Parts: sequence; structure tokens; C-alpha cells
Amino acid sequence: MPLLFKGLKQMAKPIAYVSRFSAKRPIHIILFSLIISAFAYLSVIQYYFNGWQLDSNSVFETAPNKDSNTLFQECSHYYRDSSLDGWVSITAHEASELPAPHHYYLLNLNFNSPNETDSIPELANTVFEKDNTKYILQEDLSVSKEISSTDGTKWRLRSDRKSLFDVKTLAYSLYDVFSENVTQADPFDVLIMVTAYLMMFYTIFGLFNDMRKTGSNFWLSASTVVNSASSLFLALYVTQCILGKEVSALTLFEGLPFIVVVVGFKHKIKIAQYALEKFERVGLSKRITTDEIVFESVSEEGGRLIQDHLLCIFAFIGCSMYAHQLKTLTNFCILSAFILIFELILTPTFYSAILALRLEMNVIHRSTIIKQTLEEDGVVPSTARIISKAEKKSVSSFLNLSVVVIIMKLSVILLFVFINFYNFGANWVNDAFNSLYFDKERVSLPDFITSNASENFKEQAIVSVTPLLYYKPIKSYQRIEDMVLLLLRNVSVAIRDRFVSKLVLSALVCSAVINVYLLNAARIHTSYTADQLVKTEVTKKSFTAPVQKASTPVLTNKTVISGSKVKSLSSAQSSSSGPSSSSEEDDSRDIESLDKKIRPLEELEALLSSGNTKQLKNKEVAALVIHGKLPLYALEKKLGDTTRAVAVRRKALSILAEAPVLASDRLPYKNYDYDRVFGACCENVIGYMPLPVGVIGPLVIDGTSYHIPMATTEGCLVASAMRGCKAINAGGGATTVLTKDGMTRGPVVRFPTLKRSGACKIWLDSEEGQNAIKKAFNSTSRFARLQHIQTCLAGDLLFMRFRTTTGDAMGMNMISKGVEYSLKQMVEEYDWEDMEVVSVSGNYCTDKKPAAINWIEGRGKSVVAEATIPGDVVRKVLKSDVSALVELNIAKNLVGSAMAGSVGGFNAHAANLVTAVFLALGQDPAQNVESSNCITLMKEVDGDLRISVSMPSIEVGTIGGGTVLEPQGAMLDLLGVRGPHATAPGTNARQLARIVACAVLAGELSLCAALAAGHLVQSHMTHNRKPAEPTKPNNLDATDINRLKDGSVTCIKS
Repeated sequence: MPLLFKGLKQMAKPIAYVSRFSAKRPIHIILFSLIISAFAYLSVIQYYFNGWQLDSNSVFETAPNKDSNTLFQECSHYYRDSSLDGWVSITAHEASELPAPHHYYLLNLNFNSPNETDSIPELANTVFEKDNTKYILQEDLSVSKEISSTDGTKWRLRSDRKSLFDVKTLAYSLYDVFSENVTQADPFDVLIMVTAYLMMFYTIFGLFNDMRKTGSNFWLSASTVVNSASSLFLALYVTQCILGKEVSALTLFEGLPFIVVVVGFKHKIKIAQYALEKFERVGLSKRITTDEIVFESVSEEGGRLIQDHLLCIFAFIGCSMYAHQLKTLTNFCILSAFILIFELILTPTFYSAILALRLEMNVIHRSTIIKQTLEEDGVVPSTARIISKAEKKSVSSFLNLSVVVIIMKLSVILLFVFINFYNFGANWVNDAFNSLYFDKERVSLPDFITSNASENFKEQAIVSVTPLLYYKPIKSYQRIEDMVLLLLRNVSVAIRDRFVSKLVLSALVCSAVINVYLLNAARIHTSYTADQLVKTEVTKKSFTAPVQKASTPVLTNKTVISGSKVKSLSSAQSSSSGPSSSSEEDDSRDIESLDKKIRPLEELEALLSSGNTKQLKNKEVAALVIHGKLPLYALEKKLGDTTRAVAVRRKALSILAEAPVLASDRLPYKNYDYDRVFGACCENVIGYMPLPVGVIGPLVIDGTSYHIPMATTEGCLVASAMRGCKAINAGGGATTVLTKDGMTRGPVVRFPTLKRSGACKIWLDSEEGQNAIKKAFNSTSRFARLQHIQTCLAGDLLFMRFRTTTGDAMGMNMISKGVEYSLKQMVEEYDWEDMEVVSVSGNYCTDKKPAAINWIEGRGKSVVAEATIPGDVVRKVLKSDVSALVELNIAKNLVGSAMAGSVGGFNAHAANLVTAVFLALGQDPAQNVESSNCITLMKEVDGDLRISVSMPSIEVGTIGGGTVLEPQGAMLDLLGVRGPHATAPGTNARQLARIVACAVLAGELSLCAALAAGHLVQSHMTHNRKPAEPTKPNNLDATDINRLKDGSVTCIKS
């Protein structure tokens, strides 16, 4: 329902602030809410199931008096005296009131066993027996629960109601009770109730289905149900135990479905949906916490939540006042109003805390995936750990739950329901159980009693004949049941002890406190809060200022810094975050010892051997490098400081390579996070190369607007693509289709004979071979999944092309690991022991080289992007003509490329855009070779221009490689595709491929338009050259000059 009053939006602010408070302290809120709800639950159970307690009369104890009374009521009673000719049937009440001198009980026992070898026990006072039936005549109504026979077989009376495993009996009893109530009710009422319950179940099913769409398969849905159940128990407690308004179980049974259907779970679903979608949209570098996401979610939906609940509350209160003479209806309306009130309280507290925990778990899961993906992609574990920790902010399936896990969770819930039913539900199903355990038909006196002339029956006497009592042999599962019940009984007795109960309570309190502490400690695992980030930024700025002032080390001999002070300075600054601290440390060490002397080389070698390299001054470490005692590549490990290692390497190389330029700041190196570079991006690092980064856009791609960054040193490139974006947006944006997704690796192997090579090829092409290799390959990675193996022969050389999905990583390293293991398995497990692995990469992939196989079969992501440009936009924005563009594309991109023998080069300059985007986003620049495979097509449709680019081999990833660097990661954040996707691995990388294709589409459109209009050279002269003194052209009129000015728009050299 839309908001009826705008003021309700402001009323939602207090609730939103409460939800933020709950999201910041989820453990405390959840624990407190559950404790209060548990108290209300127990009170309500006590109210409905009067007499439930953990004492000697509990359900775990036998109740012989109760059983005897029940059995007496079930007996058929007969009376006889001297004045009567025979036996007269009387009621149980008359049998208990008549003053007969003799009262006998005739027990009718039946011993039934499927095993014929079980012997029937011998019993005293047996007056008659036939087959498996025995009649016992005695003067008291005492029935043995267990009887032993001579062969050791134990028989148990099946009237014992404590059968935890008798599920079939329980189902029959429930069915009997239900059938009896249905037959006695009005058919229309039954139809209404059935419809209401079907609608309630449909509502609950819809809850789980909608939550599954948001990415939560079970827990958020279960938490929503728990939230509503807690509201119900709290409302029942207030209504019945505090206000004294009685609501019968039958009323609750009949009315509850209507409340569930009317109120529903739509608000909680929308809050969860907004929060999880916000979590997916937020980039990894954006400083937003989980409590802020929850706050925004509740602020967005809070107005409608308050509106709907208040309307229903007022309606129920009005109904209770109007129908005050109907007590049952009035009480139920009061209960319904309180349910809604508690729903309004628990949603921003308990439910918001659950939602915050879910977001926290998503953060932890995402950081774990980042670490595992980086390690599988070849990044050293230390660097992967640094990067994954940096990504653990309070923003981000995870996981599709396995069937086994779902079954286990549902089993726990069903067990809880069953235990509650077993403990508290026995009273109202006693009749049904009795109908199964006892034969309730009236039993007539047997012939051996009516014809018996014994002295016992000549005077007044009463004979009570019991129903048929069934005995069955005790089975193994019943012994287990007895042990369980005995354990529960002993536990319940022990808990009643005053000392034990206090001890248990103390343990519970301690456990709760420890769990709260540990869970909050776990939350620190993901706590990059906004305050901490601000402090970090301030720290970085404070460190950066002095560093910038002292760009060149200054040496003086007036001060001597001792080794201990240097060490303390190192440890103090290494504890601060950010690369700037390391830069300042470099400068402080470069004030270098302010004494002119460097220690002797032998002493430096001794310190190096003893592992005290960190204590050396930068010049001393450089001296070790210059004299060949310390390799250049080992500086990071020996110094433990990546920035200092770069500084020392520059000093050493400035001497070794006679390159004094490295001693200057012309190649910058300070204020950079080299921890992310080490083991991931580059070795022997001496600095970083700044590149200008421009941005094009907004460009509408599949209905979503993107600003696309481009790193380039070529003028006109960004401006030209920007013009293409403007034209594409004018036509409604670009549409993309991803046709294939699979990175490839092509090993080459050799066999001793061609026959063996051919046999292996046939095996690999078969279903058996494909499945065997897939099993081996998939076992090496959580993310890489083998799709297909393509093979070909060249003599006795066998080439294989593994096509694999790699999640959001580009994935060459994880594929190589899987290929290597698969080849090993072929040799060791699949009887190809004569196979020789020539190379893990046999150029059949093909990687970083032009190849027809990539153009035909595809590699990485295969994307087609299309846009329709209105004719007037072509004329006004592109300054060209539709027919001219179509003719140019055929002549240049199709015929011209074919004449040149091009492979995948049927385009104007796709590589320009691909490379610029790759550099800005941390992709592998060398892979622009195959990623730039593109065919550009244009045609005229109803006067408009339809242009498309088909790129079958875009190789991109959003995690690993250069994406771990902060600047490149920030640009991925700009596009909203940084890191692994939270719920669907591979989604971010596929979206990035679509973005690259659309950037190429914009560049192709603009350049072709410039070529068709003849503006290319003029635009480059305008943008890429310093103009000379302007001179008036001789042979150009004013119209031509204006045309050239208008056409001096961005374009790119072809």
C-alpha cells in the first residue's frame, strides 16, 4: 500500500534509529529478545497446558493412579446378588458406589508377537486362556507394565503413552481426532478454515520463495517466522497473564490464519531485499557500514510499516469496542492488536539485528572468497591475506545451501515441535490413544464366568471386565527409548536440586556473557567503521606532509642515530597504517646516519647472516646489493618493508646501472601500497608509472548508467568515445548479450606412437574421458569448473584445449593448476602412463597472440553489443550521414580488413578502447591482443543507424592481478563490479565484459563518423598539436570554416 500521508515517512525515522542501534549491537538485542520471548513462551505453555512441571508428576514419570482410574472407566461392569437370576450391566459410577462385599477384576490380556518362537508368560490367577489370550481374575485393578516369560522374553503393555518412536500411532490418533471434529462441524465452516490455512501456508511459502530471490535460502525466512512467533507469544502473555483476557486454544486455532494472511511478511521481505541489494551495489571501497545499510532499509520501508500496522491496530481496537458484548471476539481483537504492536517493536530490534548479522556474514564470506581466489590465482598467501583483510569492511553465498544442510535444519525444527507436542499435547489426545491401545467396545461376561457356580459369585459381587489389553515383546528401539527417558527423568530430578539449579543458572549466565564477548570479537573481524577510516586518512595526511617537503635525502655529520633508536623507529612506524608511514621511515633512515661512515662489508655480511638486516641503514643494505651479497629480488623479505625495499633498490640500481635518474623523484615511488604489489603484480619494483585517467559516460548499458574510466596517453581518445556515448544514449542506450563464458588453457602432450595419441584423443572426446577429466580438474578449485575439452592431433603431438569457468577471476593461474593436476591424473589413474607432457601451455589456448581459434571458438567472455542511433542524432551529433557510415564500414572494416588478411580485426580501433579500459581497471594489458578481436557491423533501419560489435574473446576479471591495487580497484568500484559477486560468482566479471564491449561500441561509432565526415586529421591537429599563429585560410569560405570547427570533435587515429 502506498503512503497515505507523507508525515509517516518522518515517523519512520525513530524506528530507523532504533534499527541502527540494534544493528550495531546485534548479539545483545537478539539475546535479550529471545530471553523475553522464551519467558512469554513458557508462561503461555503453562497457561494452556495446566499442571506442566518438572516434578514427580511430570510427563517423564509414570502416573499409575491416573492410569488405573482411566482403565476403571474403560471397564465393563457387571453386578449380581442372590435376588437376581443373572448378571446385570451397570455403569462405572454405580460400580464404585454399590456396597458389594466382593469386587473382582477380570483382566483380558492379549500377547501378540510376529515371532512364533516367543513364549507366552505364565501368570498367577489365570482362570481361562485360549490361543494368545489369558483371563486373570483378581481383587485389585493392578496391571503390570512389563511381564517376563520363562525364555527371558519381556512383554510390555502397549497402553504406556511414552513411545517416542510410535510415529504411526501418533499419526493415526491425530487423524481420528481431526476426523471426529470435522464430521461434527458445519461444512461451510470447514471450508472457510481449510481456505484460511491454505492461504496461510501460501503466505509462508511466499515468504521463503521471496527471501530466496534476495539471496537467503533459509535463515532470514526462519528469522522472520521467529520474529512473528515471538510477537504472538508476547501478545498472548500480555493478553492472558496480565490483562486476564482469556483466548482459548480453539479461538487461536481458528483466528491465527487470518492474522497471518492480513498482516503477512511483506515489510520484512522488502527491508531484507533493500538491504541485500544495497550490499551488492555498494563497492568494496565505499565507506559504509552494515548498520547504515539497515538504517537506510528501515527508513525506506518504515513509513509503510507504521501505516499498515497502525491501521490494523485501530481496526482491531474499534472492533473490540463495537462488539464488547461478544467476549470471545473482543478478546481475540485485543490479542491481534497486541500482536501487531509487538511486531512493530520487534521488527526494528530483533529482525534488524538478524539482518545486520546476515550482512556481517556476507562480508566475512566475501573476504574469504577473495583470499581463496587470489591464492588459487597465484598470489602469494601473505599478499592475499593483506588484500582480503583490506576488503573486510561492513559492506560487500553465498552459498547455495546443500540439500543435506537444509534437511538437517528442518529436522531440528521438527524435533523441537515434536518435543513440545510430546511434552504438552498428551492430555487432549488421550482419547485417541486409548482408542488405539484399548478395545473400547463393551465387553460381555465370558461364558466361563456366567456358567461358573463358584462360591465367589453366590453372594453379592461385582465383576469389572477390562478392555482387551495388548502386550508386545520389547524391541531394541524401545530399550533405547527407555534409556533416553531415564536420562531425561534423572536430569529433571537433578535440576530440581537447589544447588544444581543455581549452578546451571550461573553456567548459563557465564555462557551468555562469553558468547556475547566472542561474537562481538568476531564482528571486529569485519569492522572498518567510518570513524576508523577517518582516523586513518588523517594519519596518512599527517605523515605525507613532511615527506613531500624532504623529497631528497639530506646527509649531515652532526647527528648520529644509534641502531637501537633506528629499530624502535622502525617498529613504531611499521605499526601505523598506510604506505606513507613507510615512506617517512625511508626518509628518516636516509638522514641516514648522519655519520659519513658505512660499516665494513664483513660486519654487514655478519648482520645479514644473523637475520638483522632490518637494523641496517639504507646505504648499508644498498652496499650489500652492489657487492652481490644480497639479491635485488630478496629485499622485501629481508627488510620486511616493501616501501623501504623499493627505496634501497633504487639506490643500488642508480649505481649498478649508472642511472642517477633513479636517485631523483622523476619516477615516483613514495605514498604507494607496495604490500599489494608484492607477490601479485610486479617484481624488482622501483616505483610506479602514473597514467592519465579519463572517464566517458554516462553510457546506458542494458538500462543501467555507467561512467567508464580509461587510462591513456593518446589525445582525442576519451573525447571521441564520449561523443559516441552521447549518440548511443540518444538512441536509448546499448543492449548486450553474453553468448559464452570460459577461459582456456591448451597443453600439448606426446605419445611414443601416433596410434596411442589417437587413442587418447578418442578417449578424451568420449563422455567417459570428459567426465573423468572434469572430476579431476574440478577437485583443484572452489571456483574453476571445467566445461569442455577440445582436442586435435599434429603427428604424435596431442593438443588439448580446456575451457573453464573461473568465477570473477580471469583465472589463468587456477586453470593452469587444474590442467597440471588433470594431466598427472591421466598418467597415474587413467592408464596413460606413456604420455609425456611437453608443455602445460602449447599455444592452443591461445593466450596473448592473434589466433583464429579465439576468433572462432571464443575465449573468456563472448559478448555482442548493439545500439540504434536515430538519423537526426547521426546528423547533428556525429556530423555525418547514415548511408555514408554504412558504406564506410563495409569498405574499411569488412573489405579492407579482408584484403589485409586480418584475423578478428574487422573494426576501426577496438584495441584502443580495450587497452585504455584494461589499464584503468587493472586488467592484463597484453591480453588486449585477443580481447580486441571484434567485428563491427552497421546497417540502416528505417532511416536510423543500427551498429553492433561482436567480441568473442574478452578476457577480464574483477579479482586478482592488477585489480588488487587500490587505484585500479577504485575504478572497478566506480563501475560497481569490484571483487567477487556476493551471491552469484562470475556475475561481476561478465558485467565488466559487457562494459568493455559497449566502450568499444562508442569508440567505433565516433571514429567511423569522423572518418565519414572527413574530420579525423583536423581534430587531431586541433587536440594533439600546439597550434601555430592562426592564419586565415585562403580558399575556404565561412561555411567550410564553421563546418570544420563543428567537426573538430574528438576522434582517434585509425
